[in-house]
Amino acid sequence: MPAAVALPAALAYGVADFAGGLAARRAAVLAVTAGAQFLGLLALVPAVLLVPGEPSAAALGTGALAGIAGASGLLLYFRGLAVGPMGVVAPLSAVVGAGLPLLVGLAGGERLGAAAVTGLVVALAAIVLATGGTRDAVAVRGILLGLASGAGFGLFFVGLDATPEGSGLWPLLAGRVVSVTLLVLLIAGLCVRLGRERALGRGTRGVVVLVAVSGVFDSLANVLFLLATRLGDLGVSAVLVSLYPVVVVLLARVVLHERLTAAQMAGAGLALTASALLARG
Repeated sequence: MPAAVALPAALAYGVADFAGGLAARRAAVLAVTAGAQFLGLLALVPAVLLVPGEPSAAALGTGALAGIAGASGLLLYFRGLAVGPMGVVAPLSAVVGAGLPLLVGLAGGERLGAAAVTGLVVALAAIVLATGGTRDAVAVRGILLGLASGAGFGLFFVGLDATPEGSGLWPLLAGRVVSVTLLVLLIAGLCVRLGRERALGRGTRGVVVLVAVSGVFDSLANVLFLLATRLGDLGVSAVLVSLYPVVVVLLARVVLHERLTAAQMAGAGLALTASALLARG
């Protein structure tokens, strides 16, 4: 049951991330992230009303904390996709995002199977290969940003899983409202300090479309992921969802004709292999 919901979530995440990363190459990352979060919020409101659930202090508070972690991860992720190779940044971010919930479960008393342990080892090898496979300082920075974003996504997954089962989509709504508020305040501060054009850059119609696609598909993916955690284990759902880099890698290859070095290709392949092993573990 979780796989039937988690895999479509992975597809939606992949489309959202590629669109947002492409937009971040053409406009300010902060503006892209804030725009995607806001438009995603608008798409989320009707879904909250349609899915049964009761808001509570625990649901809203936990959802807000998860939203902060997710928004932070998204900022780092879009920046990483903007300056680094998408085909490497996305898989590495996903491996960290999948591994962190497993480690949290391990700390809570869960036991990892042989496949999961192997997956963690393969993930470490993927990180070493990917970060050592390029001499471009900008690309390396993008890869490191991708790794850091994975921590934010992992905390987001853990936070959503900790929300009460009867809360419906209210935790997602609380998280999105908090993230949008913080991003708007940050933008306002930068506009005062640097000026509007320097802080936000110049948007185009194409960028707006990409931001809209990113925001709507991200909200759809979040809803599907939350439903997956309610149907099954966090670890399995998080890892299945973290297969979204396959979509990003394919879109980057087809749309952007992105080429990777041999070491980067090996690192990306190992990262995807690690996600598959973690899903079995």
